[in-house]
Amino acid sequence: MRVELLYFDGCPSWREAESRLIVALGRACGTSTVERVCVTDEAHAAALEFPGSPTFRVDGADLFPTADAVGGLSCRLYRTPEGLSGAPTVAQLVEALAGR
Repeated sequence: MRVELLYFDGCPSWREAESRLIVALGRACGTSTVERVCVTDEAHAAALEFPGSPTFRVDGADLFPTADAVGGLSCRLYRTPEGLSGAPTVAQLVEALAGR
């Protein structure tokens, strides 16, 4: 299973997202290997079909697909039980990973 975290350096949420993803991977899969993909510019974002930062992909598929993503070097928001957040909760990540 290939797990990627796509982000851009200016995103204030990517480090917390990575921490949550590592915890979730340990719970759901018994692993914690995450490949970071730093999106460097708009052309790179377009080539990756990057919907915003942070994005979680497993074997190339977005764990939280959405039709209304802005894309490009923008911050992505996730709906959590506590409201909108820059990253999904660990529980949401575990649930999404369990479906893979």
